[in-house]
Amino acid sequence: MNWFDAGAVFAAGIAAGGINTVVGSGSLITFPTMVALGFPPVTANVSNNIGLVPGSVTGAYGYRDKLTGQRGRLLRLGSASVLGAALGSLLLLELPASAFDVIVPALIVLALVLVIVQPRLAAYLKDRPKRREHGGPGLWSGVFGAGVYGGYFGAAQGIVLIGLLGTGLNEDLQRVNAAKNVLSALVNGTAAVVFIGSWATGRTDIDWLAVLLIAAGSTLGGLLGAKVGQRIPSNVLRAVIVVVGLVALYRFLF
Repeated sequence: MNWFDAGAVFAAGIAAGGINTVVGSGSLITFPTMVALGFPPVTANVSNNIGLVPGSVTGAYGYRDKLTGQRGRLLRLGSASVLGAALGSLLLLELPASAFDVIVPALIVLALVLVIVQPRLAAYLKDRPKRREHGGPGLWSGVFGAGVYGGYFGAAQGIVLIGLLGTGLNEDLQRVNAAKNVLSALVNGTAAVVFIGSWATGRTDIDWLAVLLIAAGSTLGGLLGAKVGQRIPSNVLRAVIVVVGLVALYRFLF
């Protein structure tokens, strides 16, 4: 990477860290940026996932006051996130690269749809009926599925989790978002362990400079997102994500 490329990856990491904390679709910034700079898609996805782990952690830390009383719930649902992420990341490594090129455009479309419908989802969650404390086996299964998705690709996994947790738990949206940040961190962290292990055995490629740049940027972005990210006009943020996602989709298809 030259200096311009490095700066672009670092800036994308900042944006992704903040967006993941507030909304949950930051990979639609970093992943397309890396692909546009010439990174092979699977290498970009793996390196991006590892780089976003610190941002996920700082985002969860920034919402720590909203996590009070959720320890037991997060231990239960966290097991689903870890198991799902392990399966999803193994699928990424075991399936041929050609499968990734086919599957990811569909996942990008899904992610963009989720970003667009997020305001209506939030309105629905605000008026939802009361639910049980831990959500039951249905919520555990849903979180497991979100973990598989996040381990394989990850864009908009936060929005998926907000939808699942918001409909399955008796909590306000801010506490749901805090729990989402913890589960997202577990998914990204688990996938990162699998990817690093695969790299150590020579089975996959990781661009460690990109990882460091995204890690530094997402750490800063996660802290900023927890403090000031919610002051950014949601329509502006959503429009940026959709535009970047459409650019990524275009590059994959054409």
